Amino acid sequence: MKYIPFILFTVMTNAAAQLMLKQGMITLGPISFEGANPVLRLLQIVFSPWVFAGLLTFVVSMASHLYVLSKVELSFAYPFLSLAYVAVAVFAYFVFREDLNAYRIAGIGFICVGTVLIAQSGRSHAAPEADPSKPVQTSEIVQ
Repeated sequence: MKYIPFILFTVMTNAAAQLMLKQGMITLGPISFEGANPVLRLLQIVFSPWVFAGLLTFVVSMASHLYVLSKVELSFAYPFLSLAYVAVAVFAYFVFREDLNAYRIAGIGFICVGTVLIAQSGRSHAAPEADPSKPVQTSEIVQ
């Protein structure tokens, strides 16, 4: 449970990155590669301020996620990323005035309930101290 703040940081930076990417694409408008060099158009998209900020935020999110994965089980940490869907849906409703209908709200509720259940099951894993003089057994690797 002590790694939950790091997991939530990962979730929120992931959601923030999505919102920045959306704002960037709103600013750029619909993508068209007609009559343009596709490489130059792609560079124009990537280096537009909001898109670039979103991509950098994804890098921060991924670095945080790697730290989390070094401390807790993947089957515990990964489902928390679904909370990014919740954050994105809520912020998109307020920031971009996107639809938040009954089906989406129900889905958000299910995601939250599932995440709470997973959080209740969580535990950190600590690698046992290895004795360099003793060979590692296959059964120890699988644990």
